[in-house]
Parts: sequence; structure tokens; C-alpha cells
Amino acid sequence: MAKDRSQRDEYTTPLRRLLTGLVVLCLLGIFLIWRIDSPRVERFRAQVVDAVVPSMEWAMVPVTGLVNLVRDFQSYQRLSEQNRELRSELRLMRAWKEAALQLEQENARLLDLNNVRLDPRLTYVTGVVMADSGSPFRQSVLLNVGERDGIVDGWATMDGIGVVGRISGVGPDTARVILLTDASSAIPATIQPSGQTALVTGDNTSAPVIEFLENRELVRPGDRVVTSGDGGVFPGGLLIGQITADPGGRLRVRLSADFERLEFLRVLRFQSAPAIRDPGGLVGPQRPEAALTQPEAGDG
Repeated sequence: MAKDRSQRDEYTTPLRRLLTGLVVLCLLGIFLIWRIDSPRVERFRAQVVDAVVPSMEWAMVPVTGLVNLVRDFQSYQRLSEQNRELRSELRLMRAWKEAALQLEQENARLLDLNNVRLDPRLTYVTGVVMADSGSPFRQSVLLNVGERDGIVDGWATMDGIGVVGRISGVGPDTARVILLTDASSAIPATIQPSGQTALVTGDNTSAPVIEFLENRELVRPGDRVVTSGDGGVFPGGLLIGQITADPGGRLRVRLSADFERLEFLRVLRFQSAPAIRDPGGLVGPQRPEAALTQPEAGDG
């Protein structure tokens, strides 16, 4: 075995040297041919290029693929940067969208406040809800209007659609509103179209109870409930809500005002009619002293 290896080494070393010399001679010949400035050599070089270069396209495939890969990677980097910029702009646009929606809702509520049709004799003061002191036992809100704005205890308050409550406590710069849902709230109401009178009483739920109804058979779910004006506390004809029935069959009022988003309230200036204390001339028998002061028909 050692003899065979020595024989292979004796043949391999001269062959390597021979091949190396041939390669060096070929490269030297190519170099000399490309450096010789002669028309015949130029034509020879052109013929060699035409014969060799088209057949070497397979050798350029890996280079072309590598170049395309580098270009694709650069394009991916640009797309990634653009994607990050678009995400940042999208977050900014979402913030602007939320602000625009809030302004749109606030504008809609203000428009509702301005478009509510009330008695032209009624004037109002619009206040902003400062705080909500709602609790399981008391439901009220604070407004940023008070005695300096002429607010009087007992006046009705509305949002853009329906009655919200009444003023109960006035300070120099603030006023408290007891909501219709509060347990201490009770408002005389009229149910339309039947004309039945009732009392809308709060029980600390979102739907006040209908009590002291004259004839329940004339009332149907969906009937409108408005203030009756009895008692001289609230003006008549203000929308409260619609009749609904709870699972137990008890009649309640689905309030028209949006109690979940109370931001602006309208305080109605309402002066009840003065009470009649003296009988009129057409009511009851004529008083004797009045008859004595009337002139006789024959007096000239």
C-alpha cells in the first residue's frame, strides 16, 4: 500500500506542475493578445468575444440573482419605513377623528338645544354640567349657573329633547338639578293621546314609575308623556318620554332625555300664574256693598 501511494505521488506532482504551467501560459497569451494593437488581432478578439460571451450567460445568472436580491432588500427597507410612517399618520388621524366625533356630538346637542320648540313666552339659560353626583340613593348634577344668572329654585331643566329634572338648591355660581330618576322627584304629567293625568315618580332607576293613573285601560305602551303644568311648578307641554311596561307589568316612562351624556342643560325661566285670592264679579253672589255703590238706572 505504501508503494502504491508513492507511485501516485510520483505521477501527480509532475501533472500538477504541468497544468499550472499551461494555465499560466494561456493567461499570458490572452493578456498579450488583448494588449497587442493590430487590426488583425482586433478582428480576432472580436471573433473570440462573439463566440464566447453569448455562451457565458449561465455564468451571469447567480450574479444577476444576487443583484436582484439586493435590490429587493433595499425596496423592502423602503417599504418598511413607509409602513412605519403610515402607521404614525394613522394614529394621528384616529386622534383627530375622535376629536372630530366629539365636536360633532357636542354640536348636535347644542343644535338640539336651539331647535327645541317651547312656548315663546318661556325664556331659558343654558348651563354646562360640571359634575354628576349620582349614587344609588341620590341622582343629581351640578350646573355652572346660579343666582348671578337669575336661577330660581324649582325651575325645570331640559336637554335637547326632553325634561331632565328641576332646580333644587341654588348657589351664587352653581345650581343643583334633581333628576327625574331621583326617588324624591315627582312630576304631574299628561299621557297623550288619551289625556289621562298621572304622576311620574322616580325610583333611582332609568325609567320612572307611573302612579295615580286615572284609567289604565286607556293607556298603551308608546304613548307620549308630557308635563301637565298642574301645581304651577313646571310649564305644561314639555316632553318627558314614552310609556313602557316592565316585566312585572308596571307602567314606566322611557325618558326622552339622554341621561348617559348630560353636558348642556337648558334652565327654563317659568313664573307660575299668581293665585286668585278674591272672587270675581261673575263668581258667586254679588256683595251688598258693591250693589250699594252701583248707580241707579234712572239717575241722569
